[in-house]
Amino acid sequence: MEKFKLKKLNELEVRKQYQIKISNRCAALVNLSDSENVNRVWENIQENIKTSVKERLGLYELKQHKPWFDEKCSGFLVQRKQVKNEWLQDPNQTNVDNLKNVRREAGIHFRNKKKEHLTTKINVLETNSKMKYIRDLYRGINDFNKGYQSRTNKVKKEKVIWLQTPTTFWLGEGNISLSCSMYMG
Repeated sequence: MEKFKLKKLNELEVRKQYQIKISNRCAALVNLSDSENVNRVWENIQENIKTSVKERLGLYELKQHKPWFDEKCSGFLVQRKQVKNEWLQDPNQTNVDNLKNVRREAGIHFRNKKKEHLTTKINVLETNSKMKYIRDLYRGINDFNKGYQSRTNKVKKEKVIWLQTPTTFWLGEGNISLSCSMYMG
């Protein structure tokens, strides 16, 4: 998904350049014949706006939430989405089988990439331990253990503040999530 840097429109010079670009592109659309399909004309307008926004304002860089996720993983995602759309349009047995195969391949690839990332992280922790880099070792261990950080929610009722913090307890292979409340008078 593309996100445009719309805050740049607050700058006067950028806004003027963008308006000139849009007006030039819309002037070219006036010359289109009336017999064209309305949907096709709308697609042309949409495409012109998107290209001029890309040229003048630029795109936001997507944040990397999963460090193991690379271009090959995004290729698997795109392929999986295309095959799913084919299945939704024509739900026959060959499309179902194709969807199952692509999902399985994508899942295997994702698991392998995640496992590879975790092993490299563990190897870095081992080298920090062997080289006596204690600070880096404990930082890595804390990052490894923390994972998802829950947020404290404040609920205010009649001059009483309750803090609700969800906590998770790990038991063997499963986990139990509890919601604890504390009274702060």
